[in-house]
Amino acid sequence: MTASRPIVLSGIQPSGQLLISHFVGAMRNWVAMQDTHDSLFMLVDLHAITVAQNPAELRARCYDFVALYLACGLDPQKNTIFAQSHVSAHAELGWVLNCHTHMGELERMTQFKDKSTRAGAVINVGLFDYPVLMAADILLYQATHVPVGADQKQHLELTRDLAIRFNHQFGPIFTVPEPFIPETGARIMSLQDPGKKMSKSDPSALSYIALLDEPATILKKFKKAVTDSGSEIRFDPVEKPGVANLLTLLSIFSGRAIPEWEQHFAGQGYGALKVQTAEAVIAFLSPIQARFAALRADEAALDAILADGAARARVRAEQTLRRVYDALGFLPRR
Repeated sequence: MTASRPIVLSGIQPSGQLLISHFVGAMRNWVAMQDTHDSLFMLVDLHAITVAQNPAELRARCYDFVALYLACGLDPQKNTIFAQSHVSAHAELGWVLNCHTHMGELERMTQFKDKSTRAGAVINVGLFDYPVLMAADILLYQATHVPVGADQKQHLELTRDLAIRFNHQFGPIFTVPEPFIPETGARIMSLQDPGKKMSKSDPSALSYIALLDEPATILKKFKKAVTDSGSEIRFDPVEKPGVANLLTLLSIFSGRAIPEWEQHFAGQGYGALKVQTAEAVIAFLSPIQARFAALRADEAALDAILADGAARARVRAEQTLRRVYDALGFLPRR
């Protein structure tokens, strides 16, 4: 099945909401790859509990995320779609890799440094250690490519280091994965602070557009978006980061190139840009939201898709885990 297609694995934590930045930076690329890659897409629920979760809310979000995966265009017949917690090999390989990971490697992770220094942060071992579980996620399926944002590239480097280290000691067990980082549109910025990326963890809901935001909410958020000094509408990420962010979004969701929009807005103010961008996003999200509503209403169907995906993922994961356990000298399972 995978002889002529690269293997790709990715997923998103079901914490907070799925945003247009997730769609632009990840999900649209997933959809584009499903005909050319052997693709596995996870609901990354084990990673989500590195911070405290309300169980009922977490379960509801998990269903929301799966329904949105499908509504955005992922086909469960073309991809393996599953919940991370439904395949126990993730946790098992995670423990093995823990025993081959150096404390200093995890202490250098910039995301851990950032999260651990936030006011009121409660630091648990899972938050410190989750890059190792991420490595297990990837290596279990012999992934050749991993779509990652720039902020996750350091974690993928750790995955590569662990694969090389293990292979050097025990033989060719793991494929060493390569990053897949889209050149355009991979980094959508906050609407309130265009100097930082759009994030579901941002305390201000005005800073992001969720895939399920209502049209009136989307319009309101864009009208309140931070722009720049002056009035000229041109793409300049250094001098005009706010305008550049809006032009990027408008181009992506309208399908028209940025230079076309720069010409279109000649002589107009930022207000016109904000409204036009909002209208493009609303029009794009409308059919996705309609599909989501229909999918989300049938949890039994979502359960069936996850069960099928987990069964297929489990077969592949167990093959890798057996090779790892055999290499380590564990007794064979009878």
